Amino acid sequence: MEGLDCRGITERNNKMDFDKSLLSGSTKLLVLSVLEKGDEYGWGIIMQLSERSNKTFEMREGTLYPVLHTLETEGMIVSYEQNTPAGRRRKYYHITDNGQKELARQKEQWEAFSGGVDRVLGQEAFA
Repeated sequence: MEGLDCRGITERNNKMDFDKSLLSGSTKLLVLSVLEKGDEYGWGIIMQLSERSNKTFEMREGTLYPVLHTLETEGMIVSYEQNTPAGRRRKYYHITDNGQKELARQKEQWEAFSGGVDRVLGQEAFA
């Protein structure tokens, strides 16, 4: 997926690039998960994704804003503008009840999928 840098840490603490197809379809899940913790503006979402993933997910603005627009069109989030303490206007995003339900559904799917992958990988270790 273009615009989303996916990096992990190897045992030697070097950066490792992940196959971007591993994240295909996960960006909505990641963004909704950030908004589940509270309202946030675009750059804040990017920073939280980076921090919460230990810099594994470093999303670019050109990737985030289309995802936010889609989520808003689908009724999963709403946006509103608010002044910062410095007087600057920022657009914040809030997860809706429908977004909470979708997040729960996607988490359940992710847990089933990743659990299956873990079981397969675990079986390979014992072969």
